[in-house]
Amino acid sequence: MTTPDPAVQGDGTTAGTENPMYARRWWVLALLGTAQLMVVLDVTIVNIALPHAQAALGFSNTDRQWIVTGYSLAFGSLLLLGGRIADNFGRKRVFLIGVVGFAAASAFGGAAQNFAMLLTGRVVQGAFAALLAPATLSLLTTTFTEGAERTKATGIYGGIAGAGASIGLLLGGVLTEYLNWRWVMYVNVLIAVPAFIGGVMLLVNMAAPERPKLDLVGTVLAGTGLFCLVFGFSNASMSPGSSGWTEPATLGTLIGGVVLLVAFVLAEQRIANPLLPLRVVLDRNRGGAYLAMFLAAIGMFGVFLFLTYYLEETLGYSAVKTGLSFLPLTLVLVLVAALGNTLLLTRVSARIAVPAGLLVAGVGMALLTRIGLQANYAADVLPSLLLVGFGLGLVFAPCFTLGTLGVDPQDAGVASATINVAQQIGGSIGTSLLNTIAATTAASYLTAHAAQITSAASRQFVTASALIDSYHVVFWIAAGVYAVAALITALVLRSGVAIPRNAQDPSSVAVPA
Repeated sequence: MTTPDPAVQGDGTTAGTENPMYARRWWVLALLGTAQLMVVLDVTIVNIALPHAQAALGFSNTDRQWIVTGYSLAFGSLLLLGGRIADNFGRKRVFLIGVVGFAAASAFGGAAQNFAMLLTGRVVQGAFAALLAPATLSLLTTTFTEGAERTKATGIYGGIAGAGASIGLLLGGVLTEYLNWRWVMYVNVLIAVPAFIGGVMLLVNMAAPERPKLDLVGTVLAGTGLFCLVFGFSNASMSPGSSGWTEPATLGTLIGGVVLLVAFVLAEQRIANPLLPLRVVLDRNRGGAYLAMFLAAIGMFGVFLFLTYYLEETLGYSAVKTGLSFLPLTLVLVLVAALGNTLLLTRVSARIAVPAGLLVAGVGMALLTRIGLQANYAADVLPSLLLVGFGLGLVFAPCFTLGTLGVDPQDAGVASATINVAQQIGGSIGTSLLNTIAATTAASYLTAHAAQITSAASRQFVTASALIDSYHVVFWIAAGVYAVAALITALVLRSGVAIPRNAQDPSSVAVPA
């Protein structure tokens, strides 16, 4: 019996000879991290620039929300299809198409002369992001096949994915303040050019030896179902108070989305070549990773949205200063994700690490309820950001590792898509849901304190206090979501350290600690 070679891949071929990307794997990681950063920062980079775009193009507040939602709708609803296309037609080919399409859509949106052009650019961006994101992560998992290196690589990648939203806020603020709002779109072209050149030089196209027919039934059911869910939550958040939840458009799309997704699960059990093989999600570690990512994203995008409002509207920070305020969270998240995945996940069970990270992030959310009309950033905001960044760093990197660990090579793309779906849909639902709760809370506060409004100054004070009250409620809810998420993941994830069984079989196994 021969000793397994650590450079042997899961398909039995040697990494150094049969996987031509292995020798330049760290350059590939830099390339893939750049592409992933481009995708995730676009979730938030337009937020700060939106008021400027609105003034330039003359669209309404309701229309403004669709610039954010349009990207999420296309991205979230097409991700599973994008993952399967990458599996079937070659990940390098799909990666390059995604980069070029994303850059072209960004240039089109940046040159927008009206609302329709800008919205079209954002929707097409989301569609190409749905090709690019799963191709990127599946390239990572098929390039790094040796256990320790793969854990290190996914830790770095997970840190980038988790920090992208806050980097988007900082970059959006800098570009808006020192150039103009159009550069939050044009900047993607500058990122895409080296990404495309690097992709051509570093990647090798390895399409599946057989190309099964695409699951058209599953594609329609999953895509439409996810679209309805995101649309329903977004539609509710655009209506004042709680009335949005009772609108026919909201109720119809939410119920329809649930029905379609149930039908999707039933259909996938009967189709020969399913869009999402249920074996991918039924593994406890992978299923737990998807749940953790979904629930973590609900709270994460909440803190970005409402803390941005607080810093700019209540404390009067500029766009750049607001972006810089999130930098400590970003740095801690990236550092903990990179080091924690290497040093912790190989020694401590994910069943301990992930729930612990969620609890730490929950404590950070709870501490944000101390903010008031006057606040000291160093004392009242910074500690919370550090805790949230530390906690999410313990969540994101293990989730990207576990969410793709042990899958068959032909399922790498769709497994990568599923972890991205969890993050994207969680963020979309969290933003919409928390926004609705905040609006309802602020309206209730104003009604309860209407008698105190006797002058313009008192009206301003009560209005500002109503906003603070709504932020407190949202942060408490986010903390509660993280506490529930910690409990669920502690029950779902397997005990033991998740490591490759051996060099020739990178399946996830539970090794008693």
